Amino acid sequence: MAVDLSRVERKYYCLMMYPYPSGDLHVGHGRNYVIGDALARLKMMEGYNVLAPMGWDAFGLPAENAALTQDIHPAVWTRDNIARMKSQFYRWGVVYDWSREIASYDPGYYKWTQWLFIQLFNEGLAYRKAASVNWCPSCRTVLANEQVVGGICERCESEITEKFLEQWFFKITEFADALVDDLDQLGSWPERVLTMQRNWIDRSNGLEIRFPVKPLDGSRTGPEQFFCFTTRPDTIFGATFLVVSPEHPEVPGLVSGTGREEVVRQFIETERAEKLSGRARAAPRKTGMFSGRYAINPFSKEEMPIFLAPYVLMEYGTGAIMAVPAHDERDFEFAKRFDLSIREVVRAKEGGTPYPEAAYEGKGVVVDSGPYTGLDSDTAFDRIAAWAEENGAGKRMTNYRLRDWLVSRQRYWGTPIPMVHCERCGVVPVPEKDLPVLLPEGVDFRPRGDGKSPLASVESYVRVDCPRCGKKAARDTDTMDTFVDSSWYFLRYISPHDDAQAFDKSLVNKWLPVDQYVGGVEHAILHLMYARFFTKFLNRSGFLGFTEPFARLFTQGMIYKDGVKMSKSKGNVVSPDPIIEYFGADTMRLYILFAGPPERDTEWRDDSVEGCHRFLSRIYRMWESNTGVLSRPAQGEIPYETLDADSRQLFRKTHWAIQKVRKDLEDDFHFNTAISAVMELTNLMSSISDTAKIAANPGLAEVFRFAFASTLRLLAPMTPHICEELWEQTGHAGSIFKSSMPEADLAYASADKITLVIQINSRIRAREEIDADLSESEVEAIALANPRIQELLGGKPPKKILVIKNKLVNIIV
Repeated sequence: MAVDLSRVERKYYCLMMYPYPSGDLHVGHGRNYVIGDALARLKMMEGYNVLAPMGWDAFGLPAENAALTQDIHPAVWTRDNIARMKSQFYRWGVVYDWSREIASYDPGYYKWTQWLFIQLFNEGLAYRKAASVNWCPSCRTVLANEQVVGGICERCESEITEKFLEQWFFKITEFADALVDDLDQLGSWPERVLTMQRNWIDRSNGLEIRFPVKPLDGSRTGPEQFFCFTTRPDTIFGATFLVVSPEHPEVPGLVSGTGREEVVRQFIETERAEKLSGRARAAPRKTGMFSGRYAINPFSKEEMPIFLAPYVLMEYGTGAIMAVPAHDERDFEFAKRFDLSIREVVRAKEGGTPYPEAAYEGKGVVVDSGPYTGLDSDTAFDRIAAWAEENGAGKRMTNYRLRDWLVSRQRYWGTPIPMVHCERCGVVPVPEKDLPVLLPEGVDFRPRGDGKSPLASVESYVRVDCPRCGKKAARDTDTMDTFVDSSWYFLRYISPHDDAQAFDKSLVNKWLPVDQYVGGVEHAILHLMYARFFTKFLNRSGFLGFTEPFARLFTQGMIYKDGVKMSKSKGNVVSPDPIIEYFGADTMRLYILFAGPPERDTEWRDDSVEGCHRFLSRIYRMWESNTGVLSRPAQGEIPYETLDADSRQLFRKTHWAIQKVRKDLEDDFHFNTAISAVMELTNLMSSISDTAKIAANPGLAEVFRFAFASTLRLLAPMTPHICEELWEQTGHAGSIFKSSMPEADLAYASADKITLVIQINSRIRAREEIDADLSESEVEAIALANPRIQELLGGKPPKKILVIKNKLVNIIV
């Protein structure tokens, strides 16, 4: 489905997250792509100029690991899978604009990924430093923090260890405030995604407090002070000890001269071994060691023992915390273990203290806190912070959980990092005219496991002249995290074959932000955060005129089989191919859309697939049985006043279904309830589709044609093949997708009439003709106002009224 990008007056950029070419697609994948395709088709019928491209996230660990398992080159494996998956997309009937197809492993694409890396480097946002990093011993590469879940590699589920390596980072933290603040612009994103992003960035306002270290025997050895950040300065009088990370650089000086040097050294070595083994990440240890030194609480002036403990991480905050055990659960458990002082300083406004059972972490009224006693927590926060700043004891500041993005990977199958290391000039970018830095093909791509990429073994790749001084130098041999590739691909679709620029700025600024993005919630933190970062950087650099990449986001639920999320690793996938072979692609599409609310998880049921097939078969049989009536299009306006009862009922039901479908699809993409409405309409059509009766009644025949044509147009985005065929068979010129979605006449779309049965004590006493779908209170009022019911009640109030919607009312007296 090629699109003319010069037409922007009613543009609609509908984008599905591009997939890893990791093998056959299963029906779980289908939910994403079928939902997106149905939406794109709907917008086409609503008159939008729809851009719906597709490509391949072809670099990275999944492809390489699979290639290693099968002992073939990743490029071969990837190309074969792309061909296979593309053929599946065709069979599903998705309408992607394949003229814009991209693949991240194509040099024509990754040339511009490298160009973007250099732009970040030139702006000081790509930098290299030695760092303690997450190392996956199975994948044999570094992982970003976001790719480690509970100490486990999210890809292969191996326990993560630690290495100390020179790595490349992107300075995403420079945009931390914008990444938080601009979430308020994204009112059309799922709230849970917004919450996940806020929690990951975790911006917190607080006070960094200076805790002087008590001199050791009058000397000034070791650190003079520690700085601790807290979001709860109102609890400062309850801070009874300090906890410092065992990795804090001040630890050696801290313990020097205490007589505890050896036991502390052994403790640190033990904790380091635990961390390197990965066990500490999987199950954090509640261990600690007294340093032999004390700090001074600048407010209470009390001495506070300084402990070392691994639950304080060097990479977060200052690497030291003030411990308030009465009001922090981790500190509470630690204090209990080491018999340290626990002092309540904040009391809930309602209810008593939870001691000794647990810490109270909420706000309340400050107690036993000198001049701040009696203040509420927020007021105490402000006054304590003001005193600290006035007296040099601390300063207000903002802290973040978000850390810079580690993008180096010690693997072969990725975008080469376009940098050169020169002894004279330092780290130098490859000149833009020399891009792309091609990934060499004849390489032993098996991971080395020594902290270096397989590319480090390719002499012809590594050895290069410095672009600045011309002296002998060496290429950077790491490749980029595959999330770099997917952080800007939505821009490349606009001009995918342009070799002169990464994207056409003028067109991109007309077509983006993406109007609707569809994909899995599992990308809520990684991909979406990184795409937002790239967009904000390119906006600040003048390349883009917008700050957010995706105006609307829809995250579909997972499909489960036998109670387990469908995945190849679980061995519970359902292939769409046999379903399509036996039932056709429309049945598969219809079931995927009908299975439940699309944003929720759903269970795959084979019997329900058969039910969807029966529904489509009934529509086709309806055409076969009424060919004489349906072989020509509806003739236009239908004079409602001249219709008989059956014709009026079907006419009104058709307008009701049109209104219901349009509303459900526009509001929340609730294809399931939209399909249900069409099923109601076709049930009514079936009940009156006596061929002779229709043929003998011109009014009914015209309404039947109108209802059938409306059914086809309403279902077309969801089941395009059968609807396209029947649209042609019923005499319509051109594709059904060149027609428009039907419009409901609200005068006829109101609820149908139903006969309400009114009972007293379960005995039928009256009937009323009323509108369907009234509220319970409206139905009760109508029942009680019925003259016969009023007569029988004789002014006696009912004890209870039971309403069964659209059926009956039972008045209990």
